[in-house]
Amino acid sequence: MTGKALCTVALGGLLTMPWQPVQAASFDCAKAQTKDEKAICADRALNDLDVEMAVLYTQLKPLLGMGARGDMEDTQVAWLKRREACGEDRTCLNNAYEDRLKQLRDGFEALAKRGPF
Repeated sequence: MTGKALCTVALGGLLTMPWQPVQAASFDCAKAQTKDEKAICADRALNDLDVEMAVLYTQLKPLLGMGARGDMEDTQVAWLKRREACGEDRTCLNNAYEDRLKQLRDGFEALAKRGPF
C-alpha cells in the first residue's frame, strides 16, 4: 500500500468515528464536575465556543502590559463565575460565550489601533 493510500484509509477511518469531545480548550472534559462544564462538553457548539475563547484569551494576554494583563485575568475570573451560574442552561452559556468573545475581540482591536509598539 502506498503512503498516499495509507493516509486515505487512515483519514477515512477517522472521519467515520463518532465525534466525542474529550477536551475543551479551557478544561479537561474527563474531569468536568460542574453543570456548566458538563453541558459544554456535551454540546459541540459550546465546546467550539470554549475553544475559540481559550485561544483568543491565551493569544491576547501576553500582548498586554502588566496592569492590563491583571485586569484581563480579573475579568476572566468574573466571567467564569458568570458561566458557572448558567449551570446547564445552554442559551445562557451561549450568550456568556458570545459576550466574552466580543470582549476579547475588542481587546485585539484596541491593541491594533494603538499597538504595543
